[in-house]
Amino acid sequence: QVQLVESGGGLVQAGGSLRLSCAASQRIFGNYAMGWFRQAPGQELEFVASISWSGGSTYYADSVKGRFTISRDNAKHTLFLQMNSLRPEDTAVYYCAAQFTPYSSRTYYRVHEYDVWGQGTQVTVSS
Repeated sequence: QVQLVESGGGLVQAGGSLRLSCAASQRIFGNYAMGWFRQAPGQELEFVASISWSGGSTYYADSVKGRFTISRDNAKHTLFLQMNSLRPEDTAVYYCAAQFTPYSSRTYYRVHEYDVWGQGTQVTVSS
C-alpha cells in the first residue's frame, strides 16, 4: 500500500508563493497518476490539479490555471504543487492522492477516482 505524506504548507500573504510536496512510500509511485485536491472550511473537497504517471499530461481547475503548476519526480517518489500569486480564497487543507491505474496516460479530476490519500497540509493566505 502506497502511503502519501504532504508538506510545505503554511501562512503566506496574498500574492506570495508556496511549494507543496507529497512524498510516497514506495518506488511504484512512478506507475500512477497523481492529483492535488483542497478543502476549505465548510466546503466540499475540490479538485486542484492532476498529472499522468509520466508527467506528460497535466490538468488544472480553472480557478488555479496559470498560477499553480503540478510536477513530479518519479526518481524521488515525490509530487509537487508550485503555487504562485496566492489569493485568500486559496486557503484550504491541501491533499495529494494517487490513482491506481498503472501507466495510464489519463489525468483524473474526480474525488472517487483516487485510491489513496495523504493526511493534508494547511495553506493559509492572508489578505
